Amino acid sequence: MTVRWGLIGASTIAREWVIGAIRATGGEIVSVMSSSAERGRSYAEENGIPKHVTDVDALVNDPDVDAVYISTTNELHRDQAIAAARAGKHILCEKPLAMSLQDAHAMAKAAEEAGVVLATNHHLRNASTHIAMRDAIASGKIGKPLAARVFHAVYLPGHLQGWRLDRPEAGAGVILDITVHDADTLRFVLGRDPVEVVAFSQAAGMGKPGVEDGVMGVMRFEDGILAQFHDAFTTKYAETGFEVHGTEGSLIGRNVMTQRPDGTVMLKNANGEQQLPTSGKNLYETALRAFHAAVAGKGRPSATADDGIWSLATGLAVVEAAKSGSAVKIETGF
Repeated sequence: MTVRWGLIGASTIAREWVIGAIRATGGEIVSVMSSSAERGRSYAEENGIPKHVTDVDALVNDPDVDAVYISTTNELHRDQAIAAARAGKHILCEKPLAMSLQDAHAMAKAAEEAGVVLATNHHLRNASTHIAMRDAIASGKIGKPLAARVFHAVYLPGHLQGWRLDRPEAGAGVILDITVHDADTLRFVLGRDPVEVVAFSQAAGMGKPGVEDGVMGVMRFEDGILAQFHDAFTTKYAETGFEVHGTEGSLIGRNVMTQRPDGTVMLKNANGEQQLPTSGKNLYETALRAFHAAVAGKGRPSATADDGIWSLATGLAVVEAAKSGSAVKIETGF
């Protein structure tokens, strides 16, 4: 079965990563929706897409479309996903799923009622480095996990700045853009859920006043595991990394919080130090392969709607913790 896709949003991430992944995993892209007819036309021509429309209803009611990829700004996700679900289309939605937990749950409910797949595009859990870390922890290679650290401070390039720095109503700021990825990757690797956060945010001048471009904090997970995180749009030369430390060893991931299939993971324990084998597979192709299988009834997407709700709930708790200066419990609504 070839899954035929419609793109809701003529986005950079679709052009740079998702269009190629859809095609590489046997999918076909038949239409793109942009509110700008001119942008939609040029985007379709540049990316070899047969049709372009300016209206969500036109795209989701197209009988040639089986699934949609939503990569519009965050405040638009809810209504677009619900329209797609009601039209019987499967949905891969960018993170965060929505601007509120109520909206994210409404999206999940609509998909469940329609019997369609709703997945969240959390690409980092598809990295072979993170899969290797998860498997090492699950097999007891570091004993009982005690603490983790995530370094995900990067530099937001000019062509991606825009709304991420000046539209709070669309989810601007580093927390809903990057910290949600940390939350999902930590859940995936540790195999546990976060329960509470403390955080401080920073406005170093990249964005509109009141929009944070940096954040540091700590998440407390089940079993008392503590996880530090540092996220930013402002650091041009920093490495990314992910560490997990346990009673019997440590996992040291370097340059692993990235869209590219890069980075290394070292296991350090009483037996010495060894680099874990990784595959270097394209993260988005791994995600699309799982999504296509889920549409065919052969498994589940790599990141489900519930996973997206968990990361959103954590991100919203970090936002509140940074504002209040207090520890905030993570409430998912499940």
